[in-house]
Amino acid sequence: MTNYISRIPRPFLATATAAVALAIVASVVPTSMANAGEKIASGSFYGQSDHITTGKITIEKDGDRTIVILHNDFSLDGAPAPTLGFTKNGKFDQKTEFAKLKSLKGEQRYEVPKNVLVRAYDTFTVWCSKFSVPLGSAKLT
Repeated sequence: MTNYISRIPRPFLATATAAVALAIVASVVPTSMANAGEKIASGSFYGQSDHITTGKITIEKDGDRTIVILHNDFSLDGAPAPTLGFTKNGKFDQKTEFAKLKSLKGEQRYEVPKNVLVRAYDTFTVWCSKFSVPLGSAKLT
């Protein structure tokens, strides 16, 4: 019986082995990790209106969707009706108010409506819709 593998040149074997390994890895990496969103802005929260708001935020483009990610270090001390939106030059734009805050702590994801042009704003704001005051904001860079 002939050993056919011993007749294959070593450089070819190394290349073929690497290609097979790459194909295996590509088949098991989840699509969400393989196609991570393009970061378009980020920032860190600071409290407002005597509220404590901390943590980081990232805004990503994922295909035709824009996603706001409040990181796992996000925290808000509490409020009766916290919502999310955008601010420019210190003025909250109520037309951008798009979601109720899901939780006072931890990682959260929200899809920004297509009619909100994120790059037109300089700050992301957690807003109290009941009293019309900012609870915390993150300057976007």
